Amino acid sequence: MRELMQTAFATGLPILLTAVGVGITISLLQSVTSLQDQSLTFVPKLIAVGFVMVVMAPYVVKKLVDFAIKMIEYMPSMAP
Repeated sequence: MRELMQTAFATGLPILLTAVGVGITISLLQSVTSLQDQSLTFVPKLIAVGFVMVVMAPYVVKKLVDFAIKMIEYMPSMAP
């Protein structure tokens, strides 16, 4: 269970942090410049998250494959 949570955090955290960071940065820029356009926050966030997903894809796939292999190897010990 612990390894499941670690894998989930390791694979999801970069994307989440990117979305939060870009969202806060754009919100600060909007408040300074008094622009209140909803698409102004969505488009940069979408581009940044897409970029991070592409860059982090090899790492995420490796983590998930390693986790799946460990769980498959662990299955025989769970049988009665």
